[in-house]
Amino acid sequence: MEAVAFVNNYTSPLPADVLLKLYAYYKIANENKNHPGSKTPLINAFKANALIQAKDLDRKAAMSSYIKLVKTLREN
Repeated sequence: MEAVAFVNNYTSPLPADVLLKLYAYYKIANENKNHPGSKTPLINAFKANALIQAKDLDRKAAMSSYIKLVKTLREN
């Protein structure tokens, strides 16, 4: 939860690829792999692609990957 709070309060812009990885890890960790709910088809496509790229991760691995990525953000 600390990692999620850090991301939610992060004020600097993040690269799109980092945001998409965080999105995919979060969705998998919360066992919510449903279709992205954006009203913009292009955004949905990017989110769906991020989920596909992370599809082999189980819940625990997704949590670990999320935390590891957040740690790299904290170091910068």
